[in-house]
Amino acid sequence: MTRATGVGSWPGDDQAAYDEAVRTVLGELPDLPHLPEVPGRGATASMVGRTVGLLTALDADLQPAGWRLTGSTGSPALDQRRARSLLGQDLDTFEEVGQGLTGTAKVQVAGPWTMAATVERPRGDRLLADHGARRDLAQALAEGIAEHVRDVRRRLPGVETVVVQVDEPALPAVLGGAVPTASGFGRHRTVDVPEASQALEWVLGEIGEAGGEPWVHSCAPGTPWQLLRGAGARGLSADLSVLTAADHDVLAEALEAGERVALGVVASLPPAVEPTEVGVTEAVLRWLDMLGLDPEAVTDHLVLTPGGGLAGATPAWTRTALALVRASAVNVGG
Repeated sequence: MTRATGVGSWPGDDQAAYDEAVRTVLGELPDLPHLPEVPGRGATASMVGRTVGLLTALDADLQPAGWRLTGSTGSPALDQRRARSLLGQDLDTFEEVGQGLTGTAKVQVAGPWTMAATVERPRGDRLLADHGARRDLAQALAEGIAEHVRDVRRRLPGVETVVVQVDEPALPAVLGGAVPTASGFGRHRTVDVPEASQALEWVLGEIGEAGGEPWVHSCAPGTPWQLLRGAGARGLSADLSVLTAADHDVLAEALEAGERVALGVVASLPPAVEPTEVGVTEAVLRWLDMLGLDPEAVTDHLVLTPGGGLAGATPAWTRTALALVRASAVNVGG
């Protein structure tokens, strides 16, 4: 059975928008609902802010330039405590509305390299500039995400599989030496592939040890999908519109190996011409045919999603996008 899910983010800027997002996700995506993100509520509700809230071994505060680590004082700043509290409230809502949920559910976190390229070290500039800080962050992140998985499993005892989507949109820029320094006049040095892989292995391995299923999502061109598979990703989540021939080959290999592929097949923003259920279904079937894959052989491992997060979309388009991926999933492998 091909399933459908969302990437994560949702439009809105208040608690009412979050409550509506949870109800819609649980209603439209019953086979693989995800914990929504509503970043319009502020920095503590963003992908990075939520993940900062999981860093129990590291303290951070919110500066005008964004999140900055303050060390390991054991006394997190107010904004970090707010991020933790807000995530707890969001989980409370998901738990309450999804009471009795079974099967599979998904949560999302920012990955170690996106965090390193976004969060500042105590003395300024990105953590990416400091080899030791990068290592400490990855290890603290692995520990924090593992505890998050255990918490979700406690809250949703009927859910057999907790998928953890590790978002790594900055990974291609990190590997390509394209992340700007604080001044904006330079670029941070390229991170070697072995180091990049090791940090991902720590995080993805801890997810598995905690009983979760590790996926990695990126909608950025140049994402190193083979590296992610080698680091322990058991699911790859990609936007079909940015994939290259080499990317297609790696995703085909993953499907043939029985791993998950979440394919973004509907635009995350309202297009000029609204797609149809038939059109989306045919696009997926053409993709499988191009790869030489028999739909009946791989559809149990295929998941359909929007191309990216929906935070910038209208509420009407978010519902349309989810309805399209759900209907197309049924058509492809229901």
